[in-house]
Amino acid sequence: MNAVTPPAEAIAEIYADHHGWLHDWLRRRLGCSQQAADVAQDTFVRLLRSERLPNLGEPRALLSHIAKGLLVDHWRRREVERAYLESIAHLAEPEAPSPEERLLILEALCRIEAMLRAMPARTRETFLLAQLDGLTYPQVAARLGISLATVKRHMRAGFLACMQAL
Repeated sequence: MNAVTPPAEAIAEIYADHHGWLHDWLRRRLGCSQQAADVAQDTFVRLLRSERLPNLGEPRALLSHIAKGLLVDHWRRREVERAYLESIAHLAEPEAPSPEERLLILEALCRIEAMLRAMPARTRETFLLAQLDGLTYPQVAARLGISLATVKRHMRAGFLACMQAL
């Protein structure tokens, strides 16, 4: 690969040279060949979608870096899914959501989890105390030892994050 190789051709060459290695690397971490194939494919899709082609001098380092991020996302999603399935396991069959509803709910939960994770810690804590625990803004301020104006600022940021997640 030389300096004038177009990006798509460069990525095709990297795919041909390193896909097998990446798949094996992921299979060892996931313990499942099919999941490894999915994450390997997602790795190359992410590379193709990047606006600026990074330095490809060390393709395996770049591929493993991208794949590690995708693995973290994969494990987070599995944890959200596990928690959700545990929460509905006690429901009687007529009350349980359909497979389609489960998928929609799981997608929404994953978006919410990502949105909360992206918030600064204090904003997330403030937002959850008010929205999930039902504390009033003055109660949140007292519990966290911050001013009411700061609570309102954190809540505004939390609501904006929710709107952006939609």
